[in-house]
Amino acid sequence: MLSLPFTFNAAHYPESPGCYMMKGADGRILYIGKSKSLRNRLRSYFTKQHENKRIKQLVDEIASIEIVLVNNEAESLLLENNLIKRHKPPYNRALMKEESGYAYLQFTKEKLPRLGVYYRNQANRLSKEATGEKLGPFKSSRYRDALLAFVAEHYGLRTCDPMPKRVCLQYHIGKCGGVCEGLVSEADYLHQVREASELLADQGEGLMEALYAKMEQYAEHMQFEKAQRLLLNIRNLEQASDKQIVERQAAIDQDILYFEGTYVLIASVKEGMLNDFRLLSLDGAPGEAAYDDFLMAQYNPQLEGRSRPSELIVNTIGDLAKVRAAINRRGASSIKIAIPKRGIKYELLQLCKSNYDYRIARADQS
Repeated sequence: MLSLPFTFNAAHYPESPGCYMMKGADGRILYIGKSKSLRNRLRSYFTKQHENKRIKQLVDEIASIEIVLVNNEAESLLLENNLIKRHKPPYNRALMKEESGYAYLQFTKEKLPRLGVYYRNQANRLSKEATGEKLGPFKSSRYRDALLAFVAEHYGLRTCDPMPKRVCLQYHIGKCGGVCEGLVSEADYLHQVREASELLADQGEGLMEALYAKMEQYAEHMQFEKAQRLLLNIRNLEQASDKQIVERQAAIDQDILYFEGTYVLIASVKEGMLNDFRLLSLDGAPGEAAYDDFLMAQYNPQLEGRSRPSELIVNTIGDLAKVRAAINRRGASSIKIAIPKRGIKYELLQLCKSNYDYRIARADQS
């Protein structure tokens, strides 16, 4: 049976940043893209005469388009990268390789560590030798390089590879402590590395808060020149910042659940990468009792063949103790439950709410 051709209606799509997944009649994802204005980008597929045969064929095969809303362009770039890696759609020009992606900052395992650029899963020398906390990922190389330069200069860290036997220009212009020539002891240098690592362990806004706190410490100790220099660096970093919440360095998996009415929107985070949104209908009348029942059924430890996240992030819950006991019984791997009011987890919930509102409104238009 032939399916009806897809009819594009611009009013069904928001003028917001996000990603789109074009699907065929069988539900298979054909192409994944991103835009800072989804409506305008999608309109271009259906209102232009395409000379590219690949695009013409793609448009002919589209049966539906799924939208994922994000907060800004930086998030759309990262989410697109994650979705392409996961789904490997045939129409994307070049599927992202596992060793590609955005960069992190991380220390090497050398005797006198240096701070360098690290790529997720990339099999290069730095990643094999890398250790400690990673900061990132960075869509913007400008922000990444500004942060690398600031941290190296502020703590007198080496950035040279290989390390020379005598000081170079970086030392003479005040951007390195000269550990290569013994002008800084090994013990003092490693202490600076630990301090820098602790600073880099603060992610996102936490990093800026830590820098402002350090600036205030300098001022309190009458070190006004250091405070002023740090303030200038903070402002430079803020201007170059590419704040985003769709990909973070994390070792755990999380499910974010936004409940409202008789539906729940579930977003999955795998090793820090947001890569899935599902809108599901709930049984029974709306309310916290129905939400609790869904959680206990969805994350029942007796269900076989279903992976369990390490944490659930929810916007509401009825009986927290009851749900926690139900999903963690019989020796199953423990699942934490968070109901955040601020911070990254709260922002993830708000992103789920935006996608929930869009999908419910879109369903009402159908």
